[in-house]
Amino acid sequence: EDVPSQTFDNKDYSCGKETFPVYESIFTEEGETTRKIAIEIEKPPQIEIHVWTIRKGILCHLYIEKLSKREFEGLPYFKLITRTTLSKWKIFSEGEAQINRMCESRVCRTELEDLVKVLYLEKSGKGHC
Repeated sequence: EDVPSQTFDNKDYSCGKETFPVYESIFTEEGETTRKIAIEIEKPPQIEIHVWTIRKGILCHLYIEKLSKREFEGLPYFKLITRTTLSKWKIFSEGEAQINRMCESRVCRTELEDLVKVLYLEKSGKGHC
């Protein structure tokens, strides 16, 4: 399903906090889905990619890889899905570790979907900050 596009105006979305681009890639083959969530970090300049392998709704394998921006630019299939703050990325990473432990033996499709939603910034109203 397509995510509604967001305009990435830092002032509207993050109350002046620095935001970072988040990318996603989903590849399905023979009943196995590989979902990759990547964030572009400025210091040090690199891309952190969280790779989930999901088989029959069960998270079978999770690992994290780090690439240079140049290496990342050569990868196909990634699309920008949002921008996020480092605090939201930390929540995402901690939630990912919990889901990894929880989902060794049961289906966790909705938990994984909800976890990705954590990264999206809420549009703030006037005076919300």
